[in-house]
Amino acid sequence: MSASPSQSTCTQIAADVHAGRVTARAVAQDALARIARLDPGLGAFTHVAAERALAQADGIDARRARGEALGPMAGAPFAVKNLFDVDAVTTLAGAKMMETQPPAGADAFLVRKLVAADAVLVGALNMGEFAYDFTGENAHFGPSRNPHDPAHMTGGSSGGSGAAVASGMAALSLGSDTNGSIRVPSSFCGLFGLKPTYGRLSRAGTFPFVASLDHLGPIARAVDDLALAYDVMQGADADDHAQAARPFEPASPALASGLAGLRIATAGGYFASGADPAAYEAVARVAKALEVSRSVDLPEAGRARAAAFLITMSEGAALHLDRLRTNAAAFDPDVRERLMAGALAPGAWATRAHKFRRWYREAVLRVFEHTDVILAPATPCRAPRIGQKMMTLEGKALPVRANLGMFTQPISFIGLPVATVPVWTEGETLPIGVQIIAAPWREDIALRVAKALEDMGAVRAPIAPEPHP
Repeated sequence: MSASPSQSTCTQIAADVHAGRVTARAVAQDALARIARLDPGLGAFTHVAAERALAQADGIDARRARGEALGPMAGAPFAVKNLFDVDAVTTLAGAKMMETQPPAGADAFLVRKLVAADAVLVGALNMGEFAYDFTGENAHFGPSRNPHDPAHMTGGSSGGSGAAVASGMAALSLGSDTNGSIRVPSSFCGLFGLKPTYGRLSRAGTFPFVASLDHLGPIARAVDDLALAYDVMQGADADDHAQAARPFEPASPALASGLAGLRIATAGGYFASGADPAAYEAVARVAKALEVSRSVDLPEAGRARAAAFLITMSEGAALHLDRLRTNAAAFDPDVRERLMAGALAPGAWATRAHKFRRWYREAVLRVFEHTDVILAPATPCRAPRIGQKMMTLEGKALPVRANLGMFTQPISFIGLPVATVPVWTEGETLPIGVQIIAAPWREDIALRVAKALEDMGAVRAPIAPEPHP
């Protein structure tokens, strides 16, 4: 157990609580004290569930005192992006206009699953408005700040989810990923993230963005924690009609299997140009650690990104059309502009994008007939500075907000599972991530590779140092 009870991983905290080396209350108190101390400078939380967290922790301790069995995440503090319903808390989805809505009447499905495993909910987290964001900046609630350098972005839209875990205010967080919103914060904040296969985990009890692209998943400081949370959150839910009818397929047992038999390649073509050298250096370091020399091409990945943009614009605009008509001034101006552009886009464009999507999925699945894992950059650069509007990549000036997801969009477009791993370069204060991409429903393989890299020391997710007073 670490000197600070809440600073261990979920698996270590649970082991300590099970063994009686620490109480769940002590862990919760420590996490809440850390939130009170650090969050004013980081902007990760929009709601701190102190009373609920302490009550739940006391219940865990009371059950242990009676000799009752505890769940596999006993005492581990977690927080959720504020588009997840939390009982008695208004679901904001990053939007000021949602503050007038009634509180949620129950926890979201995935929150209930974690709580049933005895993880302790400590709060709800800041995010880009309505999840239409790659930066972690929110015009209403302020930006989430990168704990490794608060002048820089967390990435979005799950910015608070990244900041909470990287700073040690939570051992685990939940985010959503439509075009990259788990993978971008994981890359910028130096964390492990998992975007499961589309349809794997229930989305019931969350505020949607683009129904045909939305995924939910965990962010953590250890691969064991990703796998544990993923396993706990699996389960059929009749309230999510897009959820696939899959059996329980745990990933944790596969983590010890190593790399034996896996066919791994780097992504070439579209994924091998257009970014800062740091992005390619990170992939090269991971490939060297894995002894990978082969490259594969995902055909028409650039067109897939363009199609993802079109579908996002059109479905997002359709969802918010009434709000745009009646309350346009209440939107973040950047979000409003993109939603209005989507509302004006011809419907035939989205139709063609969906047709292409079917072709692209089949083409990529053919690549997985001879490859198990594909390595690709997670972001085209390290975290830009907060407020930065433009960046230069390979001599081209590009808008920051629109281009941080250039390598994530072609992957989530067809719902592939991805584990993001953090790479650190000596002398750099900010990390950058690499995507470990697997075939549909093979989260276990992506996590196996991530675990092997973690065990080698090639990737790591340290808690950011606290700022000096």
